[in-house]
Amino acid sequence: MSTVNPQPLWQPDPERIARARITTFQAWAAEHHGAPAEGGYAALHRWSVEELDTFWQAVTEWFDVRFTTPYERVLGDRSMPGAQWFPGATLNYAEHALRATESRADEPALLYVDETHDPRPVSWAELRRQVGSLAAELRTLGVRPGDRVSGYLPNIPQAVVALLATAAVGGVWTSCAPDFGARSVLDRFQQVEPVVLFTVDGYRYGGKEHDRRDVVAELRRELPTLRAVVHIPLIGTEAPDGALDWAALTSADTEPVYEQVPFDHPLWVLYSSGTTGLPKAIVQSQGGILVEHLKQLGLHCDLGPGDRFFWYTSTGWMMWNFLVSGLLTGTTIVLYDGSPGYPDTGAQWRIAERTGATLYGTSAAYVMACRKAGVHPSRDHDLSAVKCVATTGSPLPPDGFRWLHDEVRDDLWIASVSGGTDVCSCFAGAVPTLPVHVGELQAPGLGTDLQSWDPSGKPLTDEVGELVVTNPMPSMPIRFWNDPDGSRYHESYFDTYPGVWRHGDWITITSRGSVVIHGRSDSTLNRQGVRMGSADIYEAVERLPEIRESLVIGIEQPDGGYWMPLFVHLTPGATLDEDLLSRIKQTIREQLSPRHVPDEIIEVPGVPHTLTGKRIEVPVKRLLQGTPMEKAVNPGSIDNLDLLSFYEDLARKRA
Repeated sequence: MSTVNPQPLWQPDPERIARARITTFQAWAAEHHGAPAEGGYAALHRWSVEELDTFWQAVTEWFDVRFTTPYERVLGDRSMPGAQWFPGATLNYAEHALRATESRADEPALLYVDETHDPRPVSWAELRRQVGSLAAELRTLGVRPGDRVSGYLPNIPQAVVALLATAAVGGVWTSCAPDFGARSVLDRFQQVEPVVLFTVDGYRYGGKEHDRRDVVAELRRELPTLRAVVHIPLIGTEAPDGALDWAALTSADTEPVYEQVPFDHPLWVLYSSGTTGLPKAIVQSQGGILVEHLKQLGLHCDLGPGDRFFWYTSTGWMMWNFLVSGLLTGTTIVLYDGSPGYPDTGAQWRIAERTGATLYGTSAAYVMACRKAGVHPSRDHDLSAVKCVATTGSPLPPDGFRWLHDEVRDDLWIASVSGGTDVCSCFAGAVPTLPVHVGELQAPGLGTDLQSWDPSGKPLTDEVGELVVTNPMPSMPIRFWNDPDGSRYHESYFDTYPGVWRHGDWITITSRGSVVIHGRSDSTLNRQGVRMGSADIYEAVERLPEIRESLVIGIEQPDGGYWMPLFVHLTPGATLDEDLLSRIKQTIREQLSPRHVPDEIIEVPGVPHTLTGKRIEVPVKRLLQGTPMEKAVNPGSIDNLDLLSFYEDLARKRA
């Protein structure tokens, strides 16, 4: 990694820097809390990790967090895991999410879009009324603080209402998208034993209607703790026997009553992808999510009243929870329920245009698909409202940065961000006052002491190392569900470096303070002692027009050797002939290094992903090492299980 200072792709102008909320926050924190007034973001970040307690106190004051009972101190026990945030304080997440109603009752809180691409608004007043009505009904059903409430729902307004009503009564929300099969949902919901299930009868995706009534019937049979099932007739069917009707539960004109809960009271349960076992049930707190998301959305994403926040996501991915938290900043959030590429690859750009999105977030994979398909966003759409395009899910390749710059606008803030379900936030990414360099995340987040470490725990600059966080973050899990002694939580993040969060990604922190993500460290390629991330290979190989997608695996052999196959899924009409084989090898040799050239290039019928769209490297590696399918992978976590039999057969033949 070079330490030279290349020209940035984008630089915010002085007016934009002055207008950014993070600039105003820094000046205010300098006046009230001794933060550095000079030195820009780097100085503010240094202060935020060195004076962690003061920084988080400043965040709560700046965003006017309403503590009904004051806190005794900002941080009790600082150890990880187990840090105690704002002990003694009580508050309610939903109360903060609906605060904008007080001044902007008739403006849209939600813009709902389906595959017709026609936005439908839900006002702040209407959202608050529905939450108030549903919260009262949940209490009538006996839902008490700590009870789990589940949603088998797409990204629709009813899902937001159900989450906020659950939080208002102090319940614990958990959701899965309706494209998850029954087994995948039960692997998640059976762990947490919900008392209420909100469900649709079906959903529409890619221009087709998908009936889910059979799955819902199975969920009802297999979740014995359910006291109530609420039916949302998305495709227009009658409520099944014994189910309650959504419209009836949300029809009253009732002011929400907000249960004031301790800062560390559970807000929701999110799930790891669960590719190699039951998904981890990750519990995050009302207060921790509230303050972390205010910081991330209000300062880093620069969102506030007047903004419109669109992120393409489903309710089965943490980005949906993050999107809903846009309400905390008074932002209008855009809910899109449908295929990312229907009726054509450019669909998401059309939605950004039709909703007037100011921050539009998507996956790096979608950006690269648009580039490959020859989509021209700014030629075909009015994207003048879009200030920032953000990407996550995997590292955005350099070509993705250049394509957004060329095809959307040369004065576009491009925010590649990286975090995890585990913290429901970003470790590094968007900073509205910093330049954007190709292939890099702008900086670590405020209050996050992000470092790159070598195996002995020594910090590295301009070198690849393990992503670690050396101080607690408020949104770190308070625990895993059904992990009474905390052992599973501890081994997930704290086994490698005691007391320090190891996330499982390879990163470089540059001498300019920016961050490069190289992919997962648990599926790292290690040839002759040189470690490399799979993302680097994908970026190079997938530039070739014949390659739709690729998967690279590095396998340690029993004899001490190392086998590194590259699997390629070709575009229609392409063939893996000698010419293409040599071009793939040449591309890798010239753009990366001769050491990266794979031992074999194998055509595959497809690349398997998790249900949230991430390539699954570790389970494929295990299959190729001879692990039986039932032990190598949790079938409920994979988008297309049939694809895995190809890799299993290959392992059998090689053996």
